[in-house]
Amino acid sequence: MAGAGDGTALVRVSRPEAGIAVLTLDAPASRNSLSRRMIATLDDAIGALSEDPDVAAVVLAATGPAFCAGHDLKELMRHRGDADGGRAFYDETMQACAGLMQGIVRSPKPVIAAVEGVATAAGCQLVATCDLAVAATTATFATPGVNIGLFCSTPMVALARNVSRKRAMEMLLLGEMLSAEDAERHGLVNRVVPLARVREEALGMARIIAAKSRVTVAIGKEAFYRQIEQPLAEAYAYAASVMVENMMARDAAEGIGAFLEKRPPVWKGC
Repeated sequence: MAGAGDGTALVRVSRPEAGIAVLTLDAPASRNSLSRRMIATLDDAIGALSEDPDVAAVVLAATGPAFCAGHDLKELMRHRGDADGGRAFYDETMQACAGLMQGIVRSPKPVIAAVEGVATAAGCQLVATCDLAVAATTATFATPGVNIGLFCSTPMVALARNVSRKRAMEMLLLGEMLSAEDAERHGLVNRVVPLARVREEALGMARIIAAKSRVTVAIGKEAFYRQIEQPLAEAYAYAASVMVENMMARDAAEGIGAFLEKRPPVWKGC
C-alpha cells in the first residue's frame, strides 16, 4: 500500500496465512514517525482490513530500529512558518491521529502490535491502542514529550487506559525509557520474547484468534471497549444485553452444541 503524494510505500500489507494480515510500517529513515501521510496511509489500511471478510486478525509490525518514534517533529516544525503559526496544521494532525487510534479500537478485527524496537510518544500510544502487544526483550517505551516542552497529552489517553494512574503519570512526568520487562509488568504489553521470536509470537496469537468465530470476536471486542468506560451497573446491564444478542447468533448455537457433543465447531461467522 502506497502513501499519498510521491508514491513511496509507507505501509506494506501482507497475508502470510489464511485469516491473518500483517501491516508493516516501512519508513525506517524517519523511524516510522507518524507524519500526516503515515497517519493517513495506516488509517486507510486499518479501515480496509476492518471491512475485509477474509481477515480475522491483524499484526502491526515495523522495519528498522524503531517501531514508531511518534509524530514527525521536523514536519511539525516546518509549519511554524505558516500564517497562523501552524495552528491549523497541528489541529488537523492531532485530530487525524486521534481518528487513527479510534479506528483501531473500533475495528472488529483484533490488532496485535509486534514491537521489535523503540516506541516513543505517539508510537507508545499506538502500542497501547492495539488490542494486544508482543515486545522484544530489547524493545523500549517512553512518553518523553515533557523533555522537549511538548507534554504527551494524546498518548496519555491510551496510556492511562492500559497502566495504573501512578505508572502513567510517572511515564508522562519523568519522560524516562521503560524496558520491555517493565512494560509487561505494568500492563502495556502482553508478552516479552527474544527479538527473533517477536513476529512469530504475534502471528501465533493471531492464528489462535483466526480459529475462533469471527462474529463472536467482533461482538466481544466492541463490548469490551464500551463497557470499560461505563459505571458498574451500566456496564453489567450493557454486557447482559450483549450476551443475549450473542446467544442468538448461529455461531453461539454451533459452538455450544459442538462443546456438548464433544466435536470441533464449524463456524459460519453469523
